[in-house]
Amino acid sequence: MSIGSVSLDHVGRPDRALNADKLSADARREARGLFALLSPGLLLVFAVIIVPIGWLFWLSLFDESDQLSAANYARFFEQASYIKTFVTTFKVAFAVTGACVLFGYPLAYMLSQLPRRAAGVCLIFVILPFWTSVLVRTYAWLVILQRKGLVNTWLMDIGVIGQPLPLANNFAGVVIGMTHIMLPFLVLPLYASMKTIDVDCLRAGMNLGASPAATFRQIFFPLSLPGLASGVVIVFVLCLGFFVTPALMGGGKVIMWAMRMEQTTSLYSNWGAGAALGVVLLAVTLALLGLFRWLLGARATGVWSQR
Repeated sequence: MSIGSVSLDHVGRPDRALNADKLSADARREARGLFALLSPGLLLVFAVIIVPIGWLFWLSLFDESDQLSAANYARFFEQASYIKTFVTTFKVAFAVTGACVLFGYPLAYMLSQLPRRAAGVCLIFVILPFWTSVLVRTYAWLVILQRKGLVNTWLMDIGVIGQPLPLANNFAGVVIGMTHIMLPFLVLPLYASMKTIDVDCLRAGMNLGASPAATFRQIFFPLSLPGLASGVVIVFVLCLGFFVTPALMGGGKVIMWAMRMEQTTSLYSNWGAGAALGVVLLAVTLALLGLFRWLLGARATGVWSQR
């Protein structure tokens, strides 16, 4: 028996080695096939994203006399106007993102609780603003919010206010206009996340004695956080580079980073300084996104450790 077992063992080892080599060769062949399929997309990403960012960084290293210098980055720390513009950009981005969460979460929750047909009809009204130009929507808000606009005229006619409210050409006007434009970008991913939540989980919580408020707070809201996080990131990043609405609704009083870049390149023809502004904004945005991802990971780890 020992001789037979030894012979069987010796016979089995080459078979296992051959199978392992074959599986390894198949895995390498599959990897090459996947890389070949991904090559067009990778080339497109390299040409559209990597190359322009590299060119932007390279351009930011040269001053007005085409000399290699860090003067474009030093100007950011030396001039208070750049820091003020930078702070204003993030203040607007945080305010608009917060307003979108405040209005978008209840709207997405309502859509997720409606029957499928009714939710589809309501989603048309959420998507409808995409069919209208941002410029047209911004001018519409100017007509509504200006000193002699619809809102101030109506409030004065019914005697609520005695003089027009400053709703346009300031920070509040920029936030209102951008919130209307950015709201669908938060509602759509959040609604998609809410629709994937299993209703049986909510029913189980209520069967165990939880109230509707407790069920929402302990089950529904945590499960909707991935969609909320996606919407927040999309809205926040889009707000950082927004140009049209702040330029019109701000009345020249609210200068954001994209407007400063446009002034630097078109008005002063300083492409190096404009490129440096873009690189700084990109670096800070990536750092904030990394921090946001780390916070979400830490929160998820804490939730699972508590369970």
